[in-house]
Amino acid sequence: MRRRTTPRAVLLATGELLLWWGALALLWLVLISTVDTLERIVGASVAAAGALLARAGRRAVTWR
Repeated sequence: MRRRTTPRAVLLATGELLLWWGALALLWLVLISTVDTLERIVGASVAAAGALLARAGRRAVTWR
């Protein structure tokens, strides 16, 4: 069987990832004093990886 993803589920997943990314990127910017371009790129990348891991962890806990 092939499972179809509904547009609502895709929007919820995207929203969750953006929320995690925003929170983690903001935390990164608050914890460093001066912000250089490279630091913004590294912070955004690490925040994106953290957002994916946070979503995967939440899904693993709630998956049955």
